[in-house]
Amino acid sequence: METRIDTRMERIEQRLRAALEPVEMTLEDESALHAGHAGAASGGGHYQLRIVSSKFEGLKLVMRHRLVYDSVHDMMRGEIHALAITALAPSEV
Repeated sequence: METRIDTRMERIEQRLRAALEPVEMTLEDESALHAGHAGAASGGGHYQLRIVSSKFEGLKLVMRHRLVYDSVHDMMRGEIHALAITALAPSEV
């Protein structure tokens, strides 16, 4: 039986978990704080992400962000307008 992923947040979390196997992850929808913003008019959400993954160990910040963006790249065109990222390796927590 196929598992149904209902919400945008659940789809984002599922993709991040599959790609980055985080030991800790918090995703917050801050879209309501941006009501009236030009990006909000397109329907794309604003999200705050804190993610801890061993895949970030030894990587510079730009590469960590690239891994996050790569896992949700197709959603960035319409479903995600802004994604604020805090990406840490377990050794940094």
